[in-house]
Amino acid sequence: MDPLNTQHGVPESEAAAEARRLIDDWASKPVRHHPTSFRDDTEPAAFGTTPPVKQEDHRIVPAWAAGIAVASIGVGAGVTGIGCGAWLVLQGLASVTLNGVLMVTLPFAGLAMAATAIGGAINKARSAVTRNVFEGPVTNHTEIHNNSTTRGAFFARTRNEIR
Repeated sequence: MDPLNTQHGVPESEAAAEARRLIDDWASKPVRHHPTSFRDDTEPAAFGTTPPVKQEDHRIVPAWAAGIAVASIGVGAGVTGIGCGAWLVLQGLASVTLNGVLMVTLPFAGLAMAATAIGGAINKARSAVTRNVFEGPVTNHTEIHNNSTTRGAFFARTRNEIR
């Protein structure tokens, strides 16, 4: 056996004959074709309506994904609304003038003044009128007894008792 002319222990002439037999066997079988597209060669109508062709749709969206999509749209719309409201408030605050502030606070100041006046009138009406009339002599007798004691020399402490 010549190692240069053999392939895995088979002579080169036998390997070539086996390869030819396998190729001829494969080539003799019909090839199956699987179409990957379809072309409709019928001519469409020259005028008028063409009937619709049903196209199946088999997409499936999980419920959690649809819920997240709807929630994100709602959150986005809510945040946009809050942002627009803040913008309007800040635009209004940016155009504040002294006359505008006085005009806005004038009704509140008037209301507070009226409430104060009404409260004062009710307080005056509720206060009791008392007249203490004393007939006779009035004497005032006050006695003061002062006992003062001092203790100590350098840091003296004085104690006063008044009775």
